[in-house]
Amino acid sequence: MNAAHVESPVRDDDRTTVDGGFAVYVHWPFCQAKCPYCDFNSHVRHKPVDQSRFAAAMAREIETFAAWTGARRPLSVFFGGGTPSLMEPSTVEAVLCAIDTSLGLPSDAEITLEANPTSVEQARFEEYRAAGVNRVSLGVQSLSDAELASLGRLHDAATARAALALAKRIFPHVSADLIYARPKQTTAAWADELSEMLDLAGDHLSLYQLTIEPGTRFFDLAEAGKLIVPEDDAAADLFELTGEMTRAAGFTRYEISNHARPGGEAKHNLVYWRGGTYVGIGPGAHGRIDIAGTRTATSTHRHPETWLAAVEADGHGLAEREGLDADARADEYLLMALRLSEGMDLDAYARRSGAPLPEERVDALVAGGFLARQGRRIIVPDTARLLTNAVVRELAQ
Repeated sequence: MNAAHVESPVRDDDRTTVDGGFAVYVHWPFCQAKCPYCDFNSHVRHKPVDQSRFAAAMAREIETFAAWTGARRPLSVFFGGGTPSLMEPSTVEAVLCAIDTSLGLPSDAEITLEANPTSVEQARFEEYRAAGVNRVSLGVQSLSDAELASLGRLHDAATARAALALAKRIFPHVSADLIYARPKQTTAAWADELSEMLDLAGDHLSLYQLTIEPGTRFFDLAEAGKLIVPEDDAAADLFELTGEMTRAAGFTRYEISNHARPGGEAKHNLVYWRGGTYVGIGPGAHGRIDIAGTRTATSTHRHPETWLAAVEADGHGLAEREGLDADARADEYLLMALRLSEGMDLDAYARRSGAPLPEERVDALVAGGFLARQGRRIIVPDTARLLTNAVVRELAQ
């Protein structure tokens, strides 16, 4: 069955407005090379990966999760990594068909695949579309050849521009990633780069500040004083400039690092930020699912071959499975929802925690300009967006 032509009835279990929705995340852990800033679960293999074996294991893991959670149909499927565009289109199609078999895949589900804009991966775009992918997320990261080299990327700027143009012709929705606050980056240089990206962009941009994560090569360089990123004030200037330029181009910053034209918001990531449930399959995938009425955090084995052997033996590759208590559920929702420009639903928080947020704490933050009220929602206003983490800490104390 070609997943692009799966027809399902109108979903009968779409509780998005109540509980944030339901999604499936698929982790493909393989890359051609490890980027020096990346702390994601990614692995380089110098021999071909047995994709049919991994696809069969993913299908089996999906079946197991469906038995635990019930056959709730997903709003979205997201292939992340690693580098999912190293998957054969037939592997993508096989996984989507397995999701449809076990859960029921609505015909209007958002199906995203992360891709690097190399010429090899571009050549597969038509086949990915035929397999059922209707949204591609391109890891452009920079439009400067020198910066791409320093970031360890395997494409150049011209190839990235070509990939964006091709993707917009093939896929209904296109997102692109850029990294800013890079070493020695000036506001003028970022303005030029972002201006070009806004001309090239599809309907979504993920614009991330470079963070130096432990365990990465960039972390080692920073510790040795060989990599210096902009100071906090300079990074804040870049953040503010990003908001100004994207707004002027017709994008809305609907989440701290994510910007979309009307209707281009990522349905999948909104499930995360709205406190929804999601199955995470594949090596190193995380999930939040309901098992027998308990919200449960899951994570699978990170090492691909360890995960593969576990699924083939047990039907799943779980390394950890933990039921979350009311405090953990509420804190997660608070942390995620306040990243959104739509803010957090106070009643949804109370349902998760078993008690409302203390009104005096909310009132104090509103009086200080760090929060705003909108009916039964609280929102971090644009003027306090850089202080979101501090606001969360104050509310969660």
